[in-house]
Amino acid sequence: MSDRFSEGQTYLGPAFPSLYWPIDPTASPLTHLYCTHDIWRFTLMWTVILFVGFHLAAGICAFVVMPSKLSPGVPLTFAIYGGIQATMAGNIVGLIDRLGAVYQAGYLNMSTWIPLVWSVINVLVIVLSSFSLQGGL
Repeated sequence: MSDRFSEGQTYLGPAFPSLYWPIDPTASPLTHLYCTHDIWRFTLMWTVILFVGFHLAAGICAFVVMPSKLSPGVPLTFAIYGGIQATMAGNIVGLIDRLGAVYQAGYLNMSTWIPLVWSVINVLVIVLSSFSLQGGL
């Protein structure tokens, strides 16, 4: 429970994904994350979804490009590897970096979009690290 809630007040974290349309906030109810546990949970879930999706897509591409007897297991192997990576990355961003600690220190509300954005950043780091970035001067 967060320190921001006085005695008698209860806080129930929003259901996942609880994304609202920021352009017209009257179209859907605004939901915010207050507790570190909810911030960690949302970050971990979004990271797992995006990592497994991207790794599964890469595995399917590998299966289509180079078919063999063992290649049906490639997408599954990629997805499992993506899930392991996502668990580590989501926990690092959600817990160790204490994404929620910054918001709790300033008594700020975290939008439910912030964990999604951090998960997209994690995926982009993985995609960019898969290319060799050698200078060609």
